Amino acid sequence: MKKTMLLFLTVCATALTHISCSNNDNITEQTDVTTVGASVAIDAANEMDVNTGLLVTKPTASTGKTTETPTSGICATITVTPTTDTYPKVFIVDFGSTGCTTNQLTRKGKLKITLSGPVTTTGSKMTIERIDYSINGLKLEGTIEYTNTTTVPTVPQWTRKVTNGKLTDTQGRVFTNSGIHTVKQTAGADTPFLLDDNVYEMIDGNHTVTSEKGGTLTLTVLETLIKKYSCTFVSKGKLKVQGGALNGVIDFGNNDCDSKYTYTHENGTVFNLGM
Repeated sequence: MKKTMLLFLTVCATALTHISCSNNDNITEQTDVTTVGASVAIDAANEMDVNTGLLVTKPTASTGKTTETPTSGICATITVTPTTDTYPKVFIVDFGSTGCTTNQLTRKGKLKITLSGPVTTTGSKMTIERIDYSINGLKLEGTIEYTNTTTVPTVPQWTRKVTNGKLTDTQGRVFTNSGIHTVKQTAGADTPFLLDDNVYEMIDGNHTVTSEKGGTLTLTVLETLIKKYSCTFVSKGKLKVQGGALNGVIDFGNNDCDSKYTYTHENGTVFNLGM
């Protein structure tokens, strides 16, 4: 049996999720379904903000090679202190109080990004703080720490830790969250001034989301997640989903760059999902 659930990250005027199903299906208990939508939205926002941090803090190419031309900018005012090659360095990415829109995503507020050293250097940490920040009306709070833990120079690696995370949706519902993942770069390390050829693998970790009603959902990496910098979506991999009435697996597909994925419940019910 197939059903459909849509996460409206880009069009979220009424709710985080919609699901078509019969009322007597226990898996569709509203708190759990809403928390699934919040979980996916939170992880997508975390990934977007890390990518923004990588974009605005990456070094400028020292040569004129076409392959090292910086990625096009974002719709925000960016200030950096200090402007010299010393650390720590603080970047303020200001999207404004009215916001600005890129790829149908309107962001408002600020991201404060602090680098203890170059993000490509082992031991360096990039800390992202959200200040009166929202994406398409979803208010996001909390801190992301992106710490370089590389041991093999040709395979850069980081931990991504989220603390004091909070998402408030357009209906005022609140979801707190936290988690930690290991991220490995498997392509693009030899072109440090170009981000679009980067491919990342999330090899382990989990995050937990709790609704204001107390329902908790934990998503754990079951099969390595593949995320291309040039693609908005995770393109491959699986997450184990546990909490409340939900016990199953999210499958992101076969490495195509699209918004489609599925949730398969333990009883074999398959949900077609999309971001």
